[in-house]
Amino acid sequence: MKKTVKLKTPLVDRIIKSLRAGDEVKLSGVIYTARDRAHKKLAGLLTANKTLPLDIKNAVIYYCGPTFCKGKLGSCGPTTASRMDNFLKPLAKAGLRATIGKGKRSYAVREIIKKHRGVYFVTYAGCAAYLSNFIKSYKAAAFPELGPEAIYEFNVVDFPLIVGIDAYGEDIYSDI
Repeated sequence: MKKTVKLKTPLVDRIIKSLRAGDEVKLSGVIYTARDRAHKKLAGLLTANKTLPLDIKNAVIYYCGPTFCKGKLGSCGPTTASRMDNFLKPLAKAGLRATIGKGKRSYAVREIIKKHRGVYFVTYAGCAAYLSNFIKSYKAAAFPELGPEAIYEFNVVDFPLIVGIDAYGEDIYSDI
């Protein structure tokens, strides 16, 4: 039976294991944004055995490139998650527990999520302005030279999510 769960970051193993594909989640706490270029830089640092500019252990990365207007946060909708599939393995190995995006993921990603007891959340596409209402504060966290693809730290309250892939590899997209 699907349920609605309120979660706080950092994510812990016990909670992640209780989630099932299709569950609704209201997430509060710190999440990080990162898109293609930031993921490439993070994965490169890990491959070179260098220190990351942020602590991703038990963290959540939101596949998002927020927009800003006159210094204020604008839209912040999800981007297609499959574009980050090639970067998940080193990040999960380093302790990343969850990602947020839109769309289905590869079989390899499902296996990585199972192996590292993580979770993939999906959020609502096409409502980027609406989603910004759940972000209570933000600040640049890493790679400011990437402009809109820099990593930002968002403090969110009840950010609306759906469990897309759970820690057991169950996937809401498996019948598509």
